[in-house]
This record gives sequence, structure tokens and C-alpha cells, in this order.
Amino acid sequence: MKIALICGVSGQDGAYLAKLLLDKGYQVYGGSRDAQMASFNNLSRLGIRQDVKLVSISINDFRSVLQTILKVKPDEIYNLAGQSSVGLSFEQPVETLESISIGTLNLLEAIRFSNLPIKFYNAGSSECFGDTGKLAADELTPFRPRSPYGVAKAAAFWQVANYREAYQIQASTGILFNHESPLRPERFVTQKIVMAASRIAAGSKETLILGNIDIARDWGWAPDYVEAMWLMLQKEKADDYVIATGETNKLRDFIRVVFETLDLNWQEHVRTDPAFFRPTDIAEGHANPTKANHQLGWNARYTMDDIGRLMVEARRVK
Repeated sequence: MKIALICGVSGQDGAYLAKLLLDKGYQVYGGSRDAQMASFNNLSRLGIRQDVKLVSISINDFRSVLQTILKVKPDEIYNLAGQSSVGLSFEQPVETLESISIGTLNLLEAIRFSNLPIKFYNAGSSECFGDTGKLAADELTPFRPRSPYGVAKAAAFWQVANYREAYQIQASTGILFNHESPLRPERFVTQKIVMAASRIAAGSKETLILGNIDIARDWGWAPDYVEAMWLMLQKEKADDYVIATGETNKLRDFIRVVFETLDLNWQEHVRTDPAFFRPTDIAEGHANPTKANHQLGWNARYTMDDIGRLMVEARRVK
């Protein structure tokens, strides 16, 4: 039985990945800063709360990381921890850089120090690319991040590449474009839209206030994307991969799909406010996932229209 350690198991991706690995017969350890106090609601929502062995680990603390690795002796480590909101990173740049960059470095150094044959997955981000215009970013596209979050993820990416080359650690980064699900917290704009539209459909008289709705992104389905993470660590040679649908849509299109699914006209319920605009933002995000398609045999099964409808349906069931 393979053993996996998921750092950041309480988040959207951590929960879906834990379920995937459990279904594949893994023994799954879930790391959290305080495993006794954390709620792990996402694990409960997926019905796997009792199946994941929870451990307390602070990835900003090297000793904590090393002790956990020596105790668990995992075959695979998935680093999904750290501050995960681009918007919040402008308000908390130091916390963002430390939790992502220093946390990743501690994990890599602890793997090196342990001398265990551990395969390592690092959660990268399309935010590293910045604004590429109409260019579909692939693994060779230069990084020009436009947020503290993107800067931190870019630093972590190069740390992984350095440890792979310098110490032959089997470490890979998945450069994931936006991916959503019903497990997203409301601070993410897609869930904010779904929850507000659902309340309006139920009779609320509120108006949904958003920032720039003309931004364009490649939106995918989170359960698809965690499968790509697992596939990366099954390869004999570690490498980095862009994970995306290859289809880009404007945020206003996502809004339209969500409201139409609820038989509403979004233009009657939504307005924009420049106060919600970010200091710097990416106008468009385009992706080229060809390498993952060919080398991993991975393809996104759902695109933006599907995701809007699936998130609305999840609210209806709830």
C-alpha cells in the first residue's frame, strides 16, 4: 500500500486529491497546521473525514516538516499548502511569500535530508505567467507575475527545478490554471457568484457587486485537475506540466451561465464597482496543455459552461 502525505488537505484540491488517492488504495495522511483544531469540512463533505489520517505540520517550520516526514515515511508528498487567494495576497504579501515559498523550500530540504525515495508534487499556478495577451502559455513561456501570490509561486517553481537538477529529487510542478468546484470558499469569485445567484433565485433582493468582469480565464474542474497531479508522480522522470482546458472565457460569460441555469437574467442583478478591482491584474489567461495531453494522457473533461452548471446544482442539492 502506497503512503501519501497531502500538505493542505483541508482545501479544495487537498480534499479531492485525498478522495482520489483513497479510491486508488493509498494510505492517506493529511497535514494541517493544527490537526486537532481544524474542522476539515471539505473532507466531511466528501465523506472521507474518518479515512484520512490527520497530522499536525507547519510547513514554515523545518523541524516540524522533517519530523513529520521521518514519522510518516510517505512514498509521495503533495504540497498544496499556503495562502491560496490572489486577491488576499495584495493585503498579506509577507504571509503569502512565506507560506508558499519558504514552505516549499522546507519540504524539499527535508526530503533531501531524510534521504527517502519520496516523489514530490508542487502546486504551481498560472499566475506565474502574468499577462501573456493572446499567447497560450506552455511550459516554456517566461514568468512575469503580477501579484504577490504569483511571485511566491514563481519562486517555489524554481526551487523545485533546482532541487530536481542539483539533488536528483523526483519533484514536479503542476502549473495549474483556474479550477473550481463546490468546495471553493466564497472569497473566490466563482463561488461568490454562485452563492449570490442562488440566494437571488430563492427570493433575495440583493445586488451582486463585482470588480472587473471582462477579465478572461481558462476555468477547469478541480476533480479533473487532482488526477493530473497524481499522474505526474507516476511518471518515471519528474517534469513540469501546464494543466488547463485550453479554452478561455470572460468572467461575464461565467456569470451568464450561472444565472441562466437559475432562469435569471444576470444583467438585472449584477453591477461592477472599481473599488473591487485589484492593483494589478491579468486581463486574459490562455493555456496550452498539449504536453500534459500527450505525456500524461490527461485531458480536461469539463469546461466553463459545465462548471457553472455543476456548481449551481451542488448548491441546489445542499
